[in-house]
Amino acid sequence: MIRYMGTRTNSDGAAVYVFIVNGMQKEVREHALKQHPGCFDALPATVKAKIAANRAWLSKL
Repeated sequence: MIRYMGTRTNSDGAAVYVFIVNGMQKEVREHALKQHPGCFDALPATVKAKIAANRAWLSKL
């Protein structure tokens, strides 16, 4: 079971997404969401939209 708990900023200033995965807390950076099956699907629509906006902005560079 995967449950999204929120977003926080780590010591490097990067946003990390906090999940509860099988009863244990896991912090995942945006670029590593594909490496953790089910985590991206557990995100709410507002967070997915923010990630899509970040990716669109990066593709313009």
